[in-house]
Amino acid sequence: MDLNIRQAIYDNIRGNSQSQFQDVIEDAMKSGEEKMLPGLGVLFELVWKHSDHDVKTQILETLAKNSGK
Repeated sequence: MDLNIRQAIYDNIRGNSQSQFQDVIEDAMKSGEEKMLPGLGVLFELVWKHSDHDVKTQILETLAKNSGK
């Protein structure tokens, strides 16, 4: 059986509202469960793919500034 985790996550989040995305992200961070990481990775991938240069720069600055915490 060939399981495409990325596609399964896309299918699961299709049509979500902003509020639903916020809940997913906050719940995943609060729970701290490793199984949530692929979903957060897919969400980050969506943000990255659809962000302009300035937003990507801001994300990279935020990551660099806070990676040691």
